[in-house]
Amino acid sequence: MNNIGVVSYATGGVVFLVTALVLMTGRRNRPHKIALMSASLVSALWMGLTAFVAGGRGPVLFSYLIEPFRDLFLLAFVASLLSAAYPDKSESARYFRRMLAMLTSLALLVTSLVLYRGFSGGEAGVVNGIDLLLSGFLVLSVIGLVLVEQLIRNARPESRQSVKYLCIGLGAIFAYDFYVYSHALLFGGVDPVLWNARGFINAIVVPVIAVAAVRDPHWSLDIFVSRRVVFHTAALLGAGLYLLAMGAGGYFIKQYGGTWGTIAEIIFLFGAILMLIILLFSAQLRASLRVFINKHFFHYKFEYREEWLRFIDTLTSSEPDEKLRERTIKAIADVHGCPGGALWLFRDAGRYRPVAAWQVDIDEEAMSIPADSSMVHYLRDEEWIINCDEYRLSPQSYKGMELPAWLGRIDKAWLVVPLVFHERLSGFLVLTRPQVTHVMNWEDYDLLRIMGRQAAAHLAQLDAAQALSQARQFEACSRLSAYVMHDLKNLIAQLSLVVSNAARHKNNPQFMEDAIQTVENSVDKMNRLLAQLRAGRDPEQNVALLDVCQVLGDVVETMSAGKPVPTLDCQATGLQIQADRDRFGAVVGHVVRNAQDATPDDGMVIVRLFKQNGHAVVEVQDTGQGMDEAFMKDRLFRPFDTTKGKSGMGIGAYETREFVRALGGDVEVLSRPGEGTTFRMRIPISEVSGNSVKSPDNTKNGRANGQRLKETAGY
Repeated sequence: MNNIGVVSYATGGVVFLVTALVLMTGRRNRPHKIALMSASLVSALWMGLTAFVAGGRGPVLFSYLIEPFRDLFLLAFVASLLSAAYPDKSESARYFRRMLAMLTSLALLVTSLVLYRGFSGGEAGVVNGIDLLLSGFLVLSVIGLVLVEQLIRNARPESRQSVKYLCIGLGAIFAYDFYVYSHALLFGGVDPVLWNARGFINAIVVPVIAVAAVRDPHWSLDIFVSRRVVFHTAALLGAGLYLLAMGAGGYFIKQYGGTWGTIAEIIFLFGAILMLIILLFSAQLRASLRVFINKHFFHYKFEYREEWLRFIDTLTSSEPDEKLRERTIKAIADVHGCPGGALWLFRDAGRYRPVAAWQVDIDEEAMSIPADSSMVHYLRDEEWIINCDEYRLSPQSYKGMELPAWLGRIDKAWLVVPLVFHERLSGFLVLTRPQVTHVMNWEDYDLLRIMGRQAAAHLAQLDAAQALSQARQFEACSRLSAYVMHDLKNLIAQLSLVVSNAARHKNNPQFMEDAIQTVENSVDKMNRLLAQLRAGRDPEQNVALLDVCQVLGDVVETMSAGKPVPTLDCQATGLQIQADRDRFGAVVGHVVRNAQDATPDDGMVIVRLFKQNGHAVVEVQDTGQGMDEAFMKDRLFRPFDTTKGKSGMGIGAYETREFVRALGGDVEVLSRPGEGTTFRMRIPISEVSGNSVKSPDNTKNGRANGQRLKETAGY
């Protein structure tokens, strides 16, 4: 009787039988699961029969009789996995049928050889010194290795994590069979040692295959193992390994310790057992072991995909406004069914203040907390959840942290969740206790921490959006003020011209009439500007249908007070645009004035109008000093950047470009140093028909500045 062989194959049979029973649980409509379960049952049957034969209760050929079918079922299982790689179901089925037919034929052939040898005698089936039966088993193991290699090669990337363990396990079985039968062919018989170890080898491989089955959700292993049982089993296993290591250490001390060996051994083992007892009663060690087991041996407590979708859906259910803070509280509170909560965020003066509450009463003034408090330091440094119940029972677990007194005034305050953004504590949540509580573990805390980080990002985005909105309001106010100041500067320039010439021409009735009209025109413009500001409208929004040539004529007439006197060349007439007349005249006048400033008195300034591709093109060309490319690229249109010293504001060119772009057009500047400048404005022609009426204010302005003031101005 071969006791080693009996124990070996009996162990393997029991392991495969347990695997088959586990695979029978849960849903059974999984083809791969059924194939593996069938292979496990046949393997258990073969090993049980082999153990029976190893005990001397039957001929050896009984074992060989079942083994081909054991190989057949294992190979059929691998073939079913390979066939699943085909996207076409009909093609997959044809592949599996062909593979199964070939494997079945080979298994039947090997079985026939077994039966032939059993009926014909021990030397039957040997041809030219080659044992055909052993060769048949060798061929089955080679086919198994080939199929396993094809399986890992053709596995999809998303399934490779589970398939690799399956291939390692099955590959180990077929590789050992290959070694056993190749060794048998080489030496003319199966080595008893290799044969007896085969049951243990198969038993060792089964857990590797089980890992693959657990990792593949399509096999649906609906079986539950108590976490407490696993915990205590792991603890006992660790204790056994510890004692085994200590025993080995004691043995070496006894062997090489000389006369002190026995005493040293006793002292060593006593200390080792004492240390083991201390470790087993260590709460921290037990907690660490429990977390390790829960993380690596069990399914997670939460369905994280559903939890995360619910969380994000709550946060983004509406626009990011002030209600986002209440939604944040609710989204995190729903994880554990908390009935309410409050949110604290970092605000000015270095304090965290309550900014929102959901079904909780808070006092915004009395419930703030300074940034240097111990609770804030703990939340920022540890980024861990504060459990108020746990804190009351074991405050030393929180490293000397002290909770603020006002936290006790919040009814049923339970958890404090940190909100960390870019490694900075942007705030925290206080959640109230639900009606039914449970023991919190690492998974509850980790989920809350992750949600806290995501919530902190959304809240930071809200604060940034609000700050940006305020900045834009200030920017709009500053821009409007700049435009108003720019218009006032032009009006002041006209009035200054009148004042500077009044002393010389105050007795000239025609001058006085023109001066009064100029003052009246300036007052009218300022009144319109004030009316628009009171109504909250942008001065650029007073749009009407304009005749471009008429407006350019008024501008040229007005700017004729300066030198060189501009000339007008309207190559196209009747071109109409939709724009504010005063603003359009002001921006063109600004371009003309800049051309005059850059051109000597004996130079030329030409205002030109023509039509091109559905646009009215207004050009202001001068023969002045020109500009280089760097200046046009970096400084020309930069607001508040001027080359005129204190007399300029640096927004004229910028205002011109923005105004033309607001009309749907664009601005182009052509210039070279010493060759003059061409300022070209393209404005879409309005499709609305009609005749524009020349503004009497601009007519008066043009007559006052163009007819009389230019005779006396030192412009």
